[in-house]
Amino acid sequence: MRPVSVWQWSPWADLLCLLCLLCLLCSSCLGSPSPSTDPEKRVGSQGLRFRLAGFPRKPYEGRVEIQRAGEWGTICDDDFTLQAAHVLCRELGFTEATGWTHSAKYGPGTGRIWLDNLSCSGTEQSVTECASRGWGNSDCTHDEDAGVICKDQRLPGFSDSNVIEVEHHLQVEEVRIRPAVGWGRRPLPVTEGLVEVRLPDGWSQVCDKGWSAHNSHVVCGMLGFPSEKRVNAAFYRLLAQRQQHSFGLHGVACVGTEAHLSLCSLEFYRANDTARCPGGGPAVVSCVPGPLYAASSGQKKQQQSKPQGEARVRLKGGAHPGEGRVEVLKASTWGTVCDRKWDLHAASVVCRELGFGSAREALSGARMGQDVSKRYECANFGEQGITVGCWDLYRHDIDCQWIDITDVKPGNYILQVVINPNFEVAESDFTNNAMKCNCKYDGHRIWVHNCHIGDAFSEEANRRFERYPGQTSNQII
Repeated sequence: MRPVSVWQWSPWADLLCLLCLLCLLCSSCLGSPSPSTDPEKRVGSQGLRFRLAGFPRKPYEGRVEIQRAGEWGTICDDDFTLQAAHVLCRELGFTEATGWTHSAKYGPGTGRIWLDNLSCSGTEQSVTECASRGWGNSDCTHDEDAGVICKDQRLPGFSDSNVIEVEHHLQVEEVRIRPAVGWGRRPLPVTEGLVEVRLPDGWSQVCDKGWSAHNSHVVCGMLGFPSEKRVNAAFYRLLAQRQQHSFGLHGVACVGTEAHLSLCSLEFYRANDTARCPGGGPAVVSCVPGPLYAASSGQKKQQQSKPQGEARVRLKGGAHPGEGRVEVLKASTWGTVCDRKWDLHAASVVCRELGFGSAREALSGARMGQDVSKRYECANFGEQGITVGCWDLYRHDIDCQWIDITDVKPGNYILQVVINPNFEVAESDFTNNAMKCNCKYDGHRIWVHNCHIGDAFSEEANRRFERYPGQTSNQII
């Protein structure tokens, strides 16, 4: 039999062609549905732009923001799921999401909350295909802004013309207030003007879209002013129309407790952005000068005319104004503050209460403790420090206790702690209520050692061990 040539038509060839045609017709429906990753076929997001924002974050994570009708906004975390994160990550040019965040993990955004109760299956080509309450219909606040964590893998051939990536490596280290008029004629310090930040390419201004009193509070505080006040917005808006501006920041979201603007959520412009701060102007602040800046006699008289209550916080032992050991007045007695959990936020509260701005550093370890004077006497009750040779009574757990050793000479001493000293609480055994330790003081440091229960040694050993002959309750006799 002569073999059939591949160029000859046969019934087998008819069957083969039919099978190929069926494969071509059905290839699009084989397997489970999957979203298109071809950028040319991605439809439904025309007119929308997407970006990742917030701080701190990595390039593939952040708060999701959508620009619609020229206005940027966020997404509420109500009903937000990983499936919605998948869709949004693809909108941003990533292959998929690895997680999502809630409760404004990357900081609260500004502007509109565009989407709420967003519900996606994960296969949508665009977020517009997902169900929601409708654009701009939300009962959330920016404390509920949703974020996504995308897989650090880009879609092949993805065109990011509709995506703005917020610069994440820039930092704001210097901030100043520049007077809008009369730069060389204004008296120092400058308390009102345009907010400018120093970036690698020079000084830039901040767009005032979404600017809040919290932002002004942080700026004034870091420049040494205790508080802020309202500005004449109409004047500065008119002035902005007559001047050219260079914007470097288009979004600032501060809580108000930050000691520096760099600790707020910041969003920088990219170098190739064309439209900057549309419909807005430069951010302006007006700060209230503290007592150190009351240069004119009118300011001093005005401040002195205000009724002043008794000072309850002061700084002692510092070499310059605005630094020193924190002392608090209680029951007509000045005392210090324990440095446990002492941080920059707590220090800023004290600084502002004293008429300064935010704290630059929170010192601990009694670094301002030199040249102190004796302040405490024996008391029958209280929560302050005690003097050597005296006793004090505590009605609750002792969180942080200290002993005033201002007039104590170097040598060996006894530290004693007595629980239930007056036997007011019933116990099965009172023999372990007193703890005694041997202390050594060299004028700079204290060692506590050889701690033992008060009755662990014989009476003779205790007499040799202690400097005092005896003790009743917790009063030295």
